Amino acid sequence: MFTLNCKGKLVTAERPMLMGILNITPDSFYDGHLHNSETEILNLAGKMIADGADILDIGGQSSRPGSLRIPVEEELNRVIPAIRALHKRFPETLLSIDTYQSEVAKAAVAEGVHIVNDISAGEMDAAMINVVSELGVPYICMHMKGRPENMHESPAYDDVTREVLDYFIAKVEVCKTAGIQDIIIDPGFGFGKTISHNFRLLKDLASFKMLGYPILAGLSRKSTIYKTLKVTAAEALNGTTVLNTLALQNGADIVRVHDVKEAREAILLMEAYKKSAP
Repeated sequence: MFTLNCKGKLVTAERPMLMGILNITPDSFYDGHLHNSETEILNLAGKMIADGADILDIGGQSSRPGSLRIPVEEELNRVIPAIRALHKRFPETLLSIDTYQSEVAKAAVAEGVHIVNDISAGEMDAAMINVVSELGVPYICMHMKGRPENMHESPAYDDVTREVLDYFIAKVEVCKTAGIQDIIIDPGFGFGKTISHNFRLLKDLASFKMLGYPILAGLSRKSTIYKTLKVTAAEALNGTTVLNTLALQNGADIVRVHDVKEAREAILLMEAYKKSAP
């Protein structure tokens, strides 16, 4: 399906990849995977890997609606010890740093991280794109309208799919000009979008294939699911699996999830379903 050059390690994905979420924050929107001790982090990481995770995405800063930016030093104090422990225990596993601060990205890659996952695609730190280019790692560019502290305040689009697609056409050129070789596109479900916007983007996900880069879908336990179903984030696993399946059907190359086992089953069943077609 696609290849990634992760610090000299060539990764070939023959099927959609799974990214497991490791939140090292006190204020995530879903607290089912809040783990602050090294033992808890390693135990969860080990379970995710055993369940089929290809990538572990480590985040030390919440990006839930209404969250506030924390200083670089505080973010580093959260993520660097975890990265060191994970890299030591699971040296063959791909690690991603979920950050929009270039200093954090640089320090994380120095400790063994292979991928930078930036919810702002360089919009919140002007140095980020050049830093990623210098680091020579894959870059996940996400679309976000606004900032985490205000993105939920009446987001509006004339045509959400067209506007997000136009954004990425321009952003890809910026990344390529800077020298970034491996780009991954994330439409940013829930980041400055209403429930209706999110469903439209999911329905039109295949449109982003025209960009020629892998597509990441991050739908896990988000409000589009639990508000539509009138449940809580903790009760949104079944809904997450449904939307992950739709994302896979519509062309997602990477799914970012809290629950790896269930997402892996969705991938395996989707593969079997496609193979059965005449």
